Amino acid sequence: MRTVSVRLGDRSYEIVVGAGLLARLGEFCGGLDLGRRCGVITDDRVAGHWLGLVVESLRGGGFDPVVVTVPAGERAKCWSVVHRCHELLAAGRLERGSFVVALGGGVVGDLGGFVAATYMRGVALVQVPTTLLAQVDSSVGGKVGINLRAGKNLVGAFYQPRLVVADLETLGTLPEREYRSGLAEVVKYGAIADADLFERLEREMEGLLGRELGVLESVVARCCEIKAEVVMEDERESGRRAILNFGHTVGHALEAICGYGRLLHGEAIAIGQVVEGWLSARCIGLERGAVDRLEGLLGRAGLPTRTRWTAARVERLLMAMRSDKKVRDGQVRFVLLSRLGCAEWGHGVGEELVRSVLMGEAV
Repeated sequence: MRTVSVRLGDRSYEIVVGAGLLARLGEFCGGLDLGRRCGVITDDRVAGHWLGLVVESLRGGGFDPVVVTVPAGERAKCWSVVHRCHELLAAGRLERGSFVVALGGGVVGDLGGFVAATYMRGVALVQVPTTLLAQVDSSVGGKVGINLRAGKNLVGAFYQPRLVVADLETLGTLPEREYRSGLAEVVKYGAIADADLFERLEREMEGLLGRELGVLESVVARCCEIKAEVVMEDERESGRRAILNFGHTVGHALEAICGYGRLLHGEAIAIGQVVEGWLSARCIGLERGAVDRLEGLLGRAGLPTRTRWTAARVERLLMAMRSDKKVRDGQVRFVLLSRLGCAEWGHGVGEELVRSVLMGEAV
């Protein structure tokens, strides 16, 4: 088991990474001075695998859990589901001292976190991510929210959890496509902040694809360390935290025009990283060999790295990008790589150049 600390003053918390941790969830929560009653928000797929163990562990720790099950997938990140969660928590008599456990992948973590941030003007949140993507990325750092038709995560809050428990055994039940989707975020961390990690992923991708627990524990913990370091420096994304959006400007827009759920988040982000890698080559001199390595590693992870761009599809993508939270003064801002392991944020890139790369430059 490995522990990563996120130091944010009185909102500090720990990320616990290892195998067999769900059975100890009640024990971990017992050390946080939380109220007895809690809500467990999960989806109807995760519930069949892990809900019973989580409820048993919480009860063993002296807690009284109320279960709220939501539909699986991005469609759950909407106002109607948030309202239903609030109503069920109220019916279960959760109080200001109560807490919410978000048990599931990134969607449940975003949704459950937003529910926790808004119920009773904020109750404690415990993130229990069950997907690779959630364990290395979305469960850490306090970004919670829901989608609008105009774009992904346009309504939300910064709301830090009290604890993150990443049980690697939960990854064993993930469908292959969903597991590989999470590898996009793993590769991203090496690309933006740790060239040694990137090289290690090139060497050990087979072990990751085989879900070897020893490799996973080390890699997941390292990704969490990188994100913790960035969040501690820039919690509210006024500066360096923006590097975590590498691949997401194009990726989020691609999700929006494809329809949420048709293209998995990691698949869209993988394509976005390659596009933004080529933008990096065009704008700030990233070596083309580095873009090739990035695309090659994502491809070895079984992720799509290109998609079919028609003129009409490019225009739809550009329109979706204009609604992105990263737009400043009417111009879309990108995270670009100067080299593997080093990212720069805040680059304004004109639409003509974006259009040119999408239509002709290796994508």
